[in-house]
Amino acid sequence: MNKVIWLLACGWVLLLGCARDIEAVPASPPIVDLQNVGDIRIAQSLDGITSAGQPDEAAFKVFADSGYAAVIDLRTDSEERGLDERVVVERLGMDYVSLPIGSDGISFDNARALDKLLSGYDQPVLVHCASGNRVGALLALRASLKGVDDAAAIELGKQGGLTRTEPKVREILGEN
Repeated sequence: MNKVIWLLACGWVLLLGCARDIEAVPASPPIVDLQNVGDIRIAQSLDGITSAGQPDEAAFKVFADSGYAAVIDLRTDSEERGLDERVVVERLGMDYVSLPIGSDGISFDNARALDKLLSGYDQPVLVHCASGNRVGALLALRASLKGVDDAAAIELGKQGGLTRTEPKVREILGEN
């Protein structure tokens, strides 16, 4: 009996010693109950990023309750949101980040800026504009920067909300 306990103890010590060498696998992003976010356009993307059109206060609460760490707002100051977004988001315990990107701001530089912001979070992040279109455009360019081929980058962008700015994104990808 003592041998069994001794062997088990040795096994645990070995396992604990090896555990330091194993990289932690990131948890899957929380699932957001889309029935509770209202009529906004939502497109799930990769790596814990959710793309959306303009959320209202109830939708922000759903994201906060689902464990989202931050909201990145791509809308410009001149675009009406229907609420004081920074106040609402921060009151719900999430970070609010403004990265104003107009439709003329779709570029690799802005995709890099978005990537830098996203890299600062281990938890899921909501990125939104008015419809999700700009978000999808930047996600496509971001994918291209990471080495994804153009067709796959466009597909990822579509998953992230890319619609009417697709020709612009294709043009930018073609210049790269």
